[in-house]
Amino acid sequence: MEENIMAIVMAAGKGTRMKSKKSKLVQKIYGKEVVKRAVENAEKAGVKDIVAVVGYMKEEVMAVLGDRVKYANQDEMLGTGHAVMQAKEFLKGKKGKVLVLNGDVPLIRPETLNKLIEKSVENKEYVTLLTAIYDNPTGYGRIVRDEGGNISAIVEEKDTTEEQKEIKEINAGIYCFDIEELLAALEKIKPNNAQGEYYLTDVVQIMNEKGLKTGAVIVEDNTEILGINDRIQLEMLTKVLQMRINTEHMKKGVTIEDVNNTYIYDDVEIGMDTVIHPNTTIKSGVVIGEDCEIGPNAYIREGCKLANKVKIGSFVEIKKAIIGEGSKVPHLSYMGDCEIGEHCNIGCGTITCNYDGLHKSKTIIGNHSFIGSNTNLVAPVTLGDETFVAAGSTITEDVPAYALAIARERQTNKEDWNKK
Repeated sequence: MEENIMAIVMAAGKGTRMKSKKSKLVQKIYGKEVVKRAVENAEKAGVKDIVAVVGYMKEEVMAVLGDRVKYANQDEMLGTGHAVMQAKEFLKGKKGKVLVLNGDVPLIRPETLNKLIEKSVENKEYVTLLTAIYDNPTGYGRIVRDEGGNISAIVEEKDTTEEQKEIKEINAGIYCFDIEELLAALEKIKPNNAQGEYYLTDVVQIMNEKGLKTGAVIVEDNTEILGINDRIQLEMLTKVLQMRINTEHMKKGVTIEDVNNTYIYDDVEIGMDTVIHPNTTIKSGVVIGEDCEIGPNAYIREGCKLANKVKIGSFVEIKKAIIGEGSKVPHLSYMGDCEIGEHCNIGCGTITCNYDGLHKSKTIIGNHSFIGSNTNLVAPVTLGDETFVAAGSTITEDVPAYALAIARERQTNKEDWNKK
């Protein structure tokens, strides 16, 4: 692969149709901002040198991306070619390839970007476009190829002939350019259109006129190139990502009973033969072992690690919980900032009182312990192996191994009291 691979992420758009006080680029899909997903996709494709072209509400975009990218400013919205022009300072004097990506297209697979780069390098193409085949291409720029397969033109819908309207291959708006030839072509493009904008597609025409080789990669999954302009599209792309993630887990041997009502975030590991019941949410970074049972209506938050054969039942929330093999939290419990040993049973309505208003503290429960229903474990507190906590207890002190802990008021019956 080419030694120097850069990327330009166009992230200056307004997105007024989103109807939000925030930039559309910082709206979240599964807990991660749209523009961050676009940048991470480039990083996962092996690109380390990334320039974000920012403009409208740039402070929000920069706060999300931080120092993982460099920044170029586009103060006026004068088209895609103009956006790339703002990054020229970062391209000058460099050789190799530069990807041009859209910050509002968050679901492009890194594997697809790698295909684009590899074809551009191996075939010595000066621009390689990502294209798609649409049965109904109305509204999209059509890809016109010559007999040798070169991209001879990208014709916008309003300029197409009747013959060109029949072309089903469309421009996806993602490119891999030779850096030096891109810089040369950017000097030549003009805003000769009704909008007075600089079109990046004109660069392709200029390269063709110079006799430079061009080409394309047809994307296999058209959902990868979907962009976001409003909340309807935001929900649609969220659903696409949900299906993509759930499908990958099922391919690896996880049973998901209802893919439409199971929400598994990025970077979750789930072992074979684990069953996920409906209305379960599993946040990023969670690790779940084999033969576990999760849900329904369970919320597995960040920092959780579940060993094999763990059961997390209905209406259970766990956070930063490490749970040993064969242990069960069957229902109606909150277990946060805790370590639970092997083969424990956590009774219905048990909670760890892990936050005192200033600090989070930890609860540790040893192996083979039984926690009765409606127990409050006031952290920091440690329970040894094979402890038994009586139902309705509030545990504020450590419990030694094999002990029975009872921490509740003795029952008193006042006869005839309610006749009053």
